[in-house]
Amino acid sequence: MRYPDGGGLTPEARAKRERIRLEAAGLFATGVPPIQVAKRLRVSRKSAYTWHRAWQTGGTDALLSKGPSGSDCRLDDRQLERLQAELDAGPAAHGWSEDQRWTLARVATLINDLFRQSYTLRGTSYLLHRLGWSPQVPQRRAAERDDDAVATWVKETWPLAEQPRGTRTHGSASKTKPARR
Repeated sequence: MRYPDGGGLTPEARAKRERIRLEAAGLFATGVPPIQVAKRLRVSRKSAYTWHRAWQTGGTDALLSKGPSGSDCRLDDRQLERLQAELDAGPAAHGWSEDQRWTLARVATLINDLFRQSYTLRGTSYLLHRLGWSPQVPQRRAAERDDDAVATWVKETWPLAEQPRGTRTHGSASKTKPARR
């Protein structure tokens, strides 16, 4: 299940679902069939049957939460702190002096250089999100832009370049049927 913030279930939601599964285990132990468990707990029949099979093979322990899903981060806490410090230092500190933007490719290269870990661009995006970094869209305006010169160009040059529109005449799209006048 995906959520807008990029994560899965919160710990509270995971605990709530685990309580429901454990309640189902108690009902299974008293002999209540899965279809009745689904009705009582207001869950799907498919979930109730899946839980019943798991309960039969592994007992109540099989219905305990296994924690958050997804792969674990390949960087430990110390490495994440170092990465945060290197990102705060800026791209110029790592040789990218042409502009001061961290791109996903640059961050992935930095991770590979620092920790010998290869990350995809998507994986790098997830890692940055986990660290609290969000994508920033740069303003597409040159630092050297002269607003007065642009206004002058729009008033004086553009009208000369714009073609006058032709006069409208009746025509016909048909090659065999001429237009009426």
